[in-house]
Amino acid sequence: MAFDRRSTALLLVAIGSVASFNSHSVALWTPSAIKPLSSFALLASSSKTTSATVAGQLNEEQLDFTMGYLNKHHGDMLTTFADAYTVIGEEAAKRNKFSGGSFKILGANIVDIDLEKLKLEVTIKDRSKSERLIETTSVPLDADPIASKQRKFTPIPKITELAETVNPVDALVRRLNRLAWMADFPEVTGKLIQLGIQIDGDGVGELKENMYLNQVPHNRYVRRYFYDMAAQAALDAVILCSEGKISNRMEMVAMFPEMNPSMDSYRIGTLLELARTIGIRLAEENLRVRICVQGSMGVGIFTGVPKQLNGVATLLQRMDWESEEGEQNEGMVGDYIRFGAIGKEHVVNTHTDADGNEIKQDDVFILLCPQSMVGVDTSIMGQLAEMVEAAGDRPVILINPDLTDKISAQGQQSVRGRKERMDFADSFKTIFQFQNIYVSGTSYFPILGSILKKNPYEPWVAHQRRDRANNEGEVYVPVLSSEEKPEGEMIMRTFEH
Repeated sequence: MAFDRRSTALLLVAIGSVASFNSHSVALWTPSAIKPLSSFALLASSSKTTSATVAGQLNEEQLDFTMGYLNKHHGDMLTTFADAYTVIGEEAAKRNKFSGGSFKILGANIVDIDLEKLKLEVTIKDRSKSERLIETTSVPLDADPIASKQRKFTPIPKITELAETVNPVDALVRRLNRLAWMADFPEVTGKLIQLGIQIDGDGVGELKENMYLNQVPHNRYVRRYFYDMAAQAALDAVILCSEGKISNRMEMVAMFPEMNPSMDSYRIGTLLELARTIGIRLAEENLRVRICVQGSMGVGIFTGVPKQLNGVATLLQRMDWESEEGEQNEGMVGDYIRFGAIGKEHVVNTHTDADGNEIKQDDVFILLCPQSMVGVDTSIMGQLAEMVEAAGDRPVILINPDLTDKISAQGQQSVRGRKERMDFADSFKTIFQFQNIYVSGTSYFPILGSILKKNPYEPWVAHQRRDRANNEGEVYVPVLSSEEKPEGEMIMRTFEH
């Protein structure tokens, strides 16, 4: 599909709606203009560059490759590191306070690197001396900008939420990316993610090639890829919650074309299959999972469920769970997989029923696409808040929620109480997200890229979709990485680079 290369805008498909950004002049690409993948700086080879990482450390080849890449391609960023994070930058600030240009940092190179610090060799021009000076200094990977530079380089929180088993390559890359953000080099962060993939990281920010999400219905292996990725993220989050490391209020956003209700490619079966995969994955760990779909809301004849959820509760129970006698998941439904709606009455605690049978409590709650509707008594917030409170510290996972207010009578979703509703919605933290980026307009195609957060402890990564030369496939290339969800303007900026 053709589109205007001279003036276009990106948009993100928001949860249940389209959030478009202001138009900018962006030099976009056409398939014929795309360079083959072999010409990309870091993804130059399909094979990994190094041997396995030594436990808890980077090996010599990984360190040499990292230093060589940064010195060759990002010397300007290293120079800014020396200015923002070191005593040399502090000296420059003092010397130039009353006499600008008397002390200049001309350049910097990495001469050593480990998981704690960068060792820089900095070239300096001191007006009081005839020759250039070379000094050695260190930048801790958890550094904050020096005090005199914090108006120019804004500090951001240190990265403390790294899993204990994190690959040291990925730990290094995330800390470098934090330094890059503070030094105003966000466009480098995606390249560092690519670096981590190439030197034997654990694939943080990596996406499967040739998914062809522009083609609907999607291939089964593509659906399975997203199901498995989401299910693993849910399991990781439940484990972390049980250890007290993250909140029990979680949300997952899977918004590829077949899961996007604002597109005519929406397929309700994909939502059901995703819920089934996540439920079974958790049940295999002896967790009792209750999968919930909100019931009818409204008053009098104006009652119903959101169109996105029409028939979902019935179909969910009728789909094949392979739970019959002799099947793979024999006895799972009813014991480990349960169904319900949204509300405190659907939270089951351990008790004995009328026949004297012990009923085990629900361990995890999965809520499918909870959302308010237009009308009276159609806000989901009250029922959802009561259910979350009744669940206590047990995980509550929302899949593709839309907790924004809708048009309503009697001020029920108006200004009154809006801050409390927004705070409640914000209390659910993202543990997984895949969301496509499109050209703005009436059509959601072609796909320009995506935003990904693979699991609770991984950063957000924005990708640009690129076509291989000679129509030999497509690849999602990381272009931006952040500890917070990146904004549209920043994604557009990195797409231009």
